[in-house]
Amino acid sequence: MQNLRQARAEDITRIAEIENICFPEAEAATLKSIKERFTVFPECFFLLEIDGEIVGHINGCIYDRPELPDELYSDTSLHCPEGKYQTVFGLAVTPEYQRKGYASLLTKHFVDVSKYRGHHGIVLTCKEHLIDFYKQHGFIFQGKSASNHGGVSWNDMVLTF
Repeated sequence: MQNLRQARAEDITRIAEIENICFPEAEAATLKSIKERFTVFPECFFLLEIDGEIVGHINGCIYDRPELPDELYSDTSLHCPEGKYQTVFGLAVTPEYQRKGYASLLTKHFVDVSKYRGHHGIVLTCKEHLIDFYKQHGFIFQGKSASNHGGVSWNDMVLTF
């Protein structure tokens, strides 16, 4: 049985575990960073449980412009609760549950919640191989990102409502 829900404080360790499984060390959010972010914007963390096990998550802060500057990853004071755009810091599903539609399920849920909350859209950066995934969800490729998060090349994507 699958369940999408908002994360709780006791889920933070599992979120960090999934980050470390799914992302290279330079890109993965640390447990400390996730705890800091969750303290400031817990309403922006969602989980996917399968048979009671957390197997995926999506999260990001809210910002007032349709962009995702690298500073947002490390400076929680830039979170703008009344902002117009939801960002995506991370979308991750454990390897044994990948390619089963669960990343799409989390993405659609984040879109639905963002619309319900009255945001104007969602912004994210992604690697080249994920551009088509996000396009399938209505995101528009904006070009190469100025981001150098984790020392790699990123692409800007935006979905407006």
